[in-house]
Amino acid sequence: MEHLSTLDAGFLEAEDSDPHVSLAIGALAVLQGPLDYDALMPVLAERIGAMPRFTQMLRTWPLDLSAPEWVDDHHFDLSHHIRRAALPRPGDDRELFRVVADVMERRLDRHQPLWECWIIEGLPDGQWALLTKIHHCMADGIAATHLLGQLCDDPADTWATNIRAARQCARGLRFPKLTVNPLYWINEAWHTSVAATRAATQAVHGAVGLAGGLLRPAQASSLTGPVTSMRRYATAQVPLDDVTAVCDAFDVTLNDVALAAITDGFRTVLMGRGERPTPNSLRTLVPVSMRSNDAAHKTDNRVSVMLPYLPVEEPDPVERLRLVHRRLTKAKGSGQRQAGNVFVSAANALPFALTAWTVRMLTRLPQRGVVTLATNVPGPRQRLRIMGRDVVRLMPIPPIALQLRTGVAILSYADQLTFGIIADYDATPDVDDLARGIERAVSRLLAASRVSRRCTDGSILSVVPL
Repeated sequence: MEHLSTLDAGFLEAEDSDPHVSLAIGALAVLQGPLDYDALMPVLAERIGAMPRFTQMLRTWPLDLSAPEWVDDHHFDLSHHIRRAALPRPGDDRELFRVVADVMERRLDRHQPLWECWIIEGLPDGQWALLTKIHHCMADGIAATHLLGQLCDDPADTWATNIRAARQCARGLRFPKLTVNPLYWINEAWHTSVAATRAATQAVHGAVGLAGGLLRPAQASSLTGPVTSMRRYATAQVPLDDVTAVCDAFDVTLNDVALAAITDGFRTVLMGRGERPTPNSLRTLVPVSMRSNDAAHKTDNRVSVMLPYLPVEEPDPVERLRLVHRRLTKAKGSGQRQAGNVFVSAANALPFALTAWTVRMLTRLPQRGVVTLATNVPGPRQRLRIMGRDVVRLMPIPPIALQLRTGVAILSYADQLTFGIIADYDATPDVDDLARGIERAVSRLLAASRVSRRCTDGSILSVVPL
């Protein structure tokens, strides 16, 4: 039996704090047709049966005397989890996304293994969709991507083992040499103590930054407030080559470009609502993976957070990108990631009842510091196939909670970068404006990157690093 970590269990507590939220994450795959349902079911049954977590359920303890634990469901019935739906005509994205929103807004049954898989028919050209939904207490975005890969014909090859956090964890390991030289051991002890002191100082600064971000209210706007039980879903999709061209031209990361595009999209939404964006309008929860290479296939949550203000007030797209780059660079060096990781590690060492009651109390307090969520998950580099059918599109689905009325998940898949947007139904009727604003932002940055590389005589300009 395996117990949930404090972070894993925290998603259950956060869900319990508001009857209108469901803390499940999902992925929507659109596949080539035709669909052979009778042949698909035994294939899914075999592949799901090979993943232990999909046949396990939660067992909780009275008064939180111990953390919830995963136990085998001896009465597991696949028919409780595989559902079938058909779209009304014309079966376009509008109808598909309405079904996705309907599925994601409902909570999973905690008396069953915490996942569902919906087979959706009725798409144009004989295509069909596979909607996978799992509770966030089971896995973070990277772990969920690996689970999705196990449903495919070949194990999904992802970028997850190449993310910066995994490389940094690997670089951070130093193994002393086998030697009897006392000077070597003294030198190693000195470097270790200096590194520990530096890490502790950075974590303290990061903890102060996280606390300030959570306690300092953001500018009041329509982006925050109570959520209802209904959701809207939309996506934005841009060529990955376009994003890479912007990265190369302005010496920034893919995450910088993605967050700059999201910022532009929120600026479009706010101005469309007649609201003036300000420097403190868009403090954003940015999850950061703390998953090392050797934990790439572990089914759990291994994330920390950063809380940068995204420059929604800046009208110029290039300057906005530069500001995003600077702020993320500052946030990465501020110790916020380290502080979050230390906090979770320390919480795991405390009695579970204490941490559970504390998280339960904190998640019930009104939250006014953070406005939205933006999470980036590296997806499969190769096109996936299920029963020989190509996965044409792959779209992520984040959750929303704690008075965040919108959440954006970013997923790279083959040659596309997709933004999946979940939003409160009543508070965000303009969710499509946000999606289109993200796409326009990348187009504008691509045009600016081409101009920055070209002189009037056609020669190449050198771009000054940010």
